[in-house]
Amino acid sequence: MNNSLKAVSKKAKQEAILQAGSSQAQADSSQVRAGAGMDRKIAKQKSPWPKFVWGGVAIGILVWLLAGISGQTGGKMLSVSSQRVVISAVSRGTFEDFIPVRGRVAPAKTLFLDAIEGGRVERILVEDGAALEAGDLIVELSNASLQLSVLGNEARVAEQLNNMRSIELSLEQNRLRHKRNLIDIEHQIKLLTRQVAREQELVTSGAVSQSQFDDTRDTLQWYKNQREVTLESQASDTRMQESQLAFLKQTGERLESNLAISRENLENMKVRAPVSGKLSGFNIEVGQSIGRGERLGQIDTPNDYKVTAFIDEFYLGRVDIGQAAVFEQYPLTISKIYPQVQNGQFEVDFTFSGEQPNGIRRGQTVQTKLTLGDASKALLLPNGAFYQDTGGKWVFVVSDDGSEAVKRSVRLGRRNNQFIEVLDGLEQGERVITSPYSSYRDIERLVLASK
Repeated sequence: MNNSLKAVSKKAKQEAILQAGSSQAQADSSQVRAGAGMDRKIAKQKSPWPKFVWGGVAIGILVWLLAGISGQTGGKMLSVSSQRVVISAVSRGTFEDFIPVRGRVAPAKTLFLDAIEGGRVERILVEDGAALEAGDLIVELSNASLQLSVLGNEARVAEQLNNMRSIELSLEQNRLRHKRNLIDIEHQIKLLTRQVAREQELVTSGAVSQSQFDDTRDTLQWYKNQREVTLESQASDTRMQESQLAFLKQTGERLESNLAISRENLENMKVRAPVSGKLSGFNIEVGQSIGRGERLGQIDTPNDYKVTAFIDEFYLGRVDIGQAAVFEQYPLTISKIYPQVQNGQFEVDFTFSGEQPNGIRRGQTVQTKLTLGDASKALLLPNGAFYQDTGGKWVFVVSDDGSEAVKRSVRLGRRNNQFIEVLDGLEQGERVITSPYSSYRDIERLVLASK
């Protein structure tokens, strides 16, 4: 059935094609007969390239106009909700050049207690936090090896001193021997001098021989020579004795000084308060072993405090010794600036200029106000997080209708925790976005949507 239907349809299509061809042939024959006596005019076709050129020019002009409009409206745009930004107005007022500084109360002076010699804790006489007077006994230590060392030093010093005394005794005996010899020689010279005088008279009379007289005279000369040698020896020995005695005296003083140091080290096993004050950081137990130089605690000056604080390195060039600050109604001055900068901050010490507040304690945190300069009239922009993103070089200025904010270059000056001084680029009454710009650094124009 399907095959027969397909055959009938195909035959009908063939007949329709034949009829259409016959009709076209008749029409062409009629046209040939009608225009047999004249030529047929052929229409000239136009080139499409001018249309393409003019279309390209139009597109270029459109792109140029769009670029100009985009440049006038600020380049890159971003739509943000007006509820996500903080808008502040520029005003005129008095700029107070100060910065808030959070500090920590510390003792004005602190003396550390270190163990001069190590030992074992035998007795503790005070507790941590006690008020001490200079000389008060704090703790007693024991050190058997140090005690034996001191005893050994004492024995050695005693031996050296005995040796020195023996040498001094020997030198003194030598001096006395020389003196005794001189006395004997002088005595013999006197006797021989008288004998020579008598024998000289007797030689002329023949009572004494010449040889005996010569022997007596030679003996006298020998004693005289002996006296000169003895005097010279005595002078030499005196010089040597004086030099040796001076050396022995210095040696003895050094030995006695060493012995005194040893005894002082033994006495230092009893730790005493060097100054009056409050004991803190004292945390040891009986029987505990303390090493040489180990920290035992510290003594803080009573009722005398200072404030230590860290300031941002941005203000390093504007902070100097002697600058004024205030804690509540109590004036402070900067007494010391530490040269080290750590984590972008540097440390300073404040001292109270007059009366100190009652009730403050070591380690307490206080809020101070550091004055950097005199107050002056200026255009003021409320301080905000935008400053960290722009460095004060540009801001987003909100339009009068509040629909958009355009990036503008400005010049800002001093700042405190409340306001920033405006030097150029803004006018009184203009509104500026003061919230963070971390997401808008490459944007030239913000469209402020109400929702």
